Amino acid sequence: MTESDEEAIADLPPSAKLVYKVLEYDGPLTQKGIVEESMLSARTVRYALERLDEVGVIEEDVYFADARQNLYEITDQPAEQADAAVSD
Repeated sequence: MTESDEEAIADLPPSAKLVYKVLEYDGPLTQKGIVEESMLSARTVRYALERLDEVGVIEEDVYFADARQNLYEITDQPAEQADAAVSD
């Protein structure tokens, strides 16, 4: 995690920090999986995921086992850093 990620997460509500930690320790999960692991309500998890997406620290992908759900995971690195690494 970069310093800018840490600063962005520091300003988030506790529920978003918990969801981030769940994703950090348990890897990619669906919203339902996050609800089960964090024991937060579905509405709270949905709000936390929105906030984490706004600051750009998570990625949303299709969950191939059930296309009605999305799979959430922590981004490896922000897009700006990835572009800088490729151009170096």
